Amino acid sequence: MMKIPTSLKHKPVIVSENYERIDGRTARETDAKGLSLGLAQWNERNKVDILAKVWRYTGGEWSLQSEELPVHRVLDLAILICRTSLHFQDAYRYPHLYDPQQPTIDRIGLQGDAMNISVCTDNPMIDEDIRLFSRALNENGEMLGERLRVLSLLLEEMGY
Repeated sequence: MMKIPTSLKHKPVIVSENYERIDGRTARETDAKGLSLGLAQWNERNKVDILAKVWRYTGGEWSLQSEELPVHRVLDLAILICRTSLHFQDAYRYPHLYDPQQPTIDRIGLQGDAMNISVCTDNPMIDEDIRLFSRALNENGEMLGERLRVLSLLLEEMGY
């Protein structure tokens, strides 16, 4: 197991250093070696942001492709994933897996506004791409379902 570096600008506070063992379909063959919650690399005095980071190791060094995400964005991504999964549970009802006349899937209220979730109709290959996306979602259903169940249990335990 590789240790996440602590000498870089991102300062890990909470880590999962065995992420490569559970990284979805690329488990045990991924360069994503760890996840961390830590302090932002651009922190200024008296201004602290908590970020999530995916640590990638190319075999010789820690990759510049390692991603740092603000924690609220991680939750926003979880919301997006959940709402998208919910859409695809009933998408079979539409010939194109969505309604081309109404591509908006949902508006989820956040921070006094809303997260708009829509099918990207600007994509010229949307009909093909949405079918591929749906198939991939189905193929990963068991793996995603396991994580969603764990998330659900944790949210319930937290009182949500």
